[in-house]
Amino acid sequence: MYPGEERTFVTSDGVTISANHVPALGPGSRDLCLVVAHGFTNGWRLPRVQRVMHRLGQFGGVIGLDFRGHGKSTGVSTVGEREIHDLDAGVQWARDLGYRRVVPVGFSMGGSVVLRQAAIGRESVDAVVSVSAPAFWYYRGTRSMRILHLAVGTRAGRAYMRARGVRIGADGWPDPLPMEPVAAASIIDVPLLIVHGHIDHYFPIEHPKALHRAAVSGGNKQAQMWLVEDFAHAESGIDDATLDDIGGWIRQTCGLDRVGTPVGWGRS
Repeated sequence: MYPGEERTFVTSDGVTISANHVPALGPGSRDLCLVVAHGFTNGWRLPRVQRVMHRLGQFGGVIGLDFRGHGKSTGVSTVGEREIHDLDAGVQWARDLGYRRVVPVGFSMGGSVVLRQAAIGRESVDAVVSVSAPAFWYYRGTRSMRILHLAVGTRAGRAYMRARGVRIGADGWPDPLPMEPVAAASIIDVPLLIVHGHIDHYFPIEHPKALHRAAVSGGNKQAQMWLVEDFAHAESGIDDATLDDIGGWIRQTCGLDRVGTPVGWGRS
């Protein structure tokens, strides 16, 4: 288990969130905190998320959290709708710890959450990294997503997921629907990095392209998109080199390192 300070905090809508903080070491240890927002069915204690936290920990302090309905957090998953309250609370904890710059790094479902939180959340962030995120709600264009919709949208599917440790709410989303990630991307005014794999089996590359196009059309001159060869999806598929590139991009974007661009950056 990745060492650190484990604690819980309560969101603005009353859900108790389990989180873990691992501080950076040495001078400037409160310069930067990366808040890892996991994908659906994951949580900060799982080895694949721990690996991400450990790798990003080379670049600053790290906070990992369990979204509602996952791990030791209370409540039920809303698959990206109300999770912005969870991330808001995680960002607030980072600020309370004295971090001067806070950057959420989200994966899949968490990738949609970091976009929406940066656009409409209560807590300000200094940059955003969204990995393997959907651009649109209710996407069913891949077999993996059709299976996921059965797991979330049926009683039998939710029972199966509960047995796997993920509690999913049975209530539908509000009408009108919450802001889509692509709409959120169009109003984000901080540096934005969109990272996606060429072989993503959940969301094909039309999703990152739509997110990046929306950000640029919205006037964000600091929006970048990396399309990564041989990368499938989220925490399970991302390699250490890409995580290192993300960490380096964050530090340089936040003005903490002013070194040359790593070889892997800007790949497509």
